[in-house]
Amino acid sequence: MAEETIFSKIIRKEIPADVVYQDDLVTAFRDINPRASSHILIVPNKLIPTVNDIEADDELTMGRMFTVAKKLAQEDGIDADGYRLIVNCNAHGGQEVYHVHMHLVGGRPLGPMLLG
Repeated sequence: MAEETIFSKIIRKEIPADVVYQDDLVTAFRDINPRASSHILIVPNKLIPTVNDIEADDELTMGRMFTVAKKLAQEDGIDADGYRLIVNCNAHGGQEVYHVHMHLVGGRPLGPMLLG
């Protein structure tokens, strides 16, 4: 079984966070160390450690992460100028918390995506 994460505790409201959205499938909250003026993490309420652990029955949840990202980008006023959605997988991909999460980052020009 997957190990409990800090995100699980945020989802259950056991530790404080600036939660901006929550429903039965996903929770979104502002990153405590933002990389831009708008930096929100969108996480499934179900603990899925990495992208490699996503199953077919998780497709609705993964889709919800994208529709919530769109909604939050609109609410933060970054949808017109643009934003970046980032999902890291495992150590080489830069994943630090082993609970799948999407970074919604925007509010300034982000430049080209780094590859390598």
